[in-house]
Amino acid sequence: MVDTGAVKLEDRLIYRDALMLVLDKPQGIPVHPGPGGGPNLEDGFDALRFGLPRVPNLAHRLDRDTSGCLILGRHRKALSRLGKLFQDGRIDKTYLALLPVVPSEVSGTIDKPLTKVHKWKGWKMRVAESMAEEGAQETVTDYKVLGSADGVSLIAFYPRTGRTHQIRVHALEQFGAAIIGDTIYGTDEDKQRPRLFLHAARLVIPLYPNKDAVTVTAPTPPEFQEFQAVAKWDGTL
Repeated sequence: MVDTGAVKLEDRLIYRDALMLVLDKPQGIPVHPGPGGGPNLEDGFDALRFGLPRVPNLAHRLDRDTSGCLILGRHRKALSRLGKLFQDGRIDKTYLALLPVVPSEVSGTIDKPLTKVHKWKGWKMRVAESMAEEGAQETVTDYKVLGSADGVSLIAFYPRTGRTHQIRVHALEQFGAAIIGDTIYGTDEDKQRPRLFLHAARLVIPLYPNKDAVTVTAPTPPEFQEFQAVAKWDGTL
């Protein structure tokens, strides 16, 4: 059994069939090696072959600090099919996030293009002035407030596009506050939090043409239960 840092990927498996695997990715570990090296999920993929000659590969990405549903394709044909589904926007994605606000509107759509900003210490994303701006990409996210208490809200985000840091930047733009624990777009207080409170909760994957779409759900992390906003949620995504 492969130990990726302190994470045993076999224990994080929430779905498996002939074409794909879905892991409940833990927060705080990158999905692939970065410039500085260090533990990453790909280090443990050999343990997920389950009799196939090749290791599975990532069909998409999640940020290091985001937890939840992560799809792996088990071979090239599967990766090609999954890649086309993501490219065409046919995979429905639901994320849960906690924000230190109580929005006046319980649902809506955030339609703001994003672009990357390069800094001397790295980079981050920001809202572009318009699609005419260099590097701007169309970015759309729907949202719904699931519960609020003590000035904190549990919000479901349903991204229609798949841009880097999309939900994090759209949350800041729409609500004037970053997701709790966001060390990039948040405050100094967020840097003291145990994690980024963003979780890829559900994927609906129309992988097989003649079958119902595959729906996978990653359990809500225990850290989320500390907030009363989560207790007010009825579990509906």
